[in-house]
Amino acid sequence: MASKARAAFDKNAKDIERLLKVHEEIGGTGPGRRYGLEVLNKSAIVLITAFWEAYCEDVAAEGLAHIIKHAKTADALPTELKKLVAKKLKKEAHELEVWKIADEGWRAYLTVHLEQLKEERDRRLNTPKTDQINELFKTAVGIEKMSSHWYWPKKMKADRATQKLDEYVTLRGAIAHRGQHDTSVTKKNVTDYFEFVQALVGKTGGQVNTHVKKVTGKPLWLPKKTK
Repeated sequence: MASKARAAFDKNAKDIERLLKVHEEIGGTGPGRRYGLEVLNKSAIVLITAFWEAYCEDVAAEGLAHIIKHAKTADALPTELKKLVAKKLKKEAHELEVWKIADEGWRAYLTVHLEQLKEERDRRLNTPKTDQINELFKTAVGIEKMSSHWYWPKKMKADRATQKLDEYVTLRGAIAHRGQHDTSVTKKNVTDYFEFVQALVGKTGGQVNTHVKKVTGKPLWLPKKTK
């Protein structure tokens, strides 16, 4: 069983698989560059980035909702969420506002602000590079530097993963805003980026699951049992 965010990502990912299949059907699988098919590659880069962005927004919101529902007390909240509540309370003019979070009131308070937080994130997260993703998970669920968890032994270090993500998101921006890009986009770029983002999704979701379980005692989802 996976998170709802992961299920949505996997469903979206089928569009990339279809684009790659179309590329193969038109251009074949033999060696050599395929002319006239670069539009498929560029479309795939744009879509992969959009699906990565949507996944991060979805799993962050899912994690926050889980914390609100299952955290036993306000003391269990991550430091960043406590800071967020405190900051909002300071903005309230009424001196009795603080009592709205007493006892179980903090759940209702955070729930009321959940949609506001989502709207703020949606406005801010229009370029899903490392810094923006780190800020999203810090403010949404209290995870410090999500990107520090983007590594897999013997294949990828966290600093290289952040650099690689930013390079591909920059490429997406060049394609989306100018239509053309100085560097050609190949099928190999697409498969490399696709596999990379799939790995990032796994690492990101795994860390959210670990984090919310630590906060609430309940995982966001149970890992799939191996036979």
